[in-house]
Amino acid sequence: MTGWWVVLATLALGTVIGVVKLRRDGRLRESGQSLTAHALGHELGERATLVQFSTAFCQPCRATRRVLAEVSALVPGVSHVEIDAESRLDLVRELDIMRTPTVLVLDGGGAVVKRASGQPRKADVIAALGAFLSHDPDEK
Repeated sequence: MTGWWVVLATLALGTVIGVVKLRRDGRLRESGQSLTAHALGHELGERATLVQFSTAFCQPCRATRRVLAEVSALVPGVSHVEIDAESRLDLVRELDIMRTPTVLVLDGGGAVVKRASGQPRKADVIAALGAFLSHDPDEK
């Protein structure tokens, strides 16, 4: 009988871990870090920058690249920068990037206002930009 309880407990724990992972995957959350154009190796967007950390064999990275390219084309003053995580281990360590894709949403000054591990939804990226761009005093 003891063996069944271990199996049930293992299944329950696995289910909880899976649900938590699904709920957090690709969700944009707050961050208090910042980046400079020099650190990125690319110029920052005038109003915002979408920074994507990718690896060569990451399937969700391709879909994320398309989403971020579409959003940056849709919103004036927003640029998209893709960084190969394997070639920029300094930034990966500094920013505590644990998986790819990881997306950082930077304001015009380089402050990280949102962060997502996993593939974010297009609507969530647009909402994240809208939340701080709507308060932009330079917006016309």
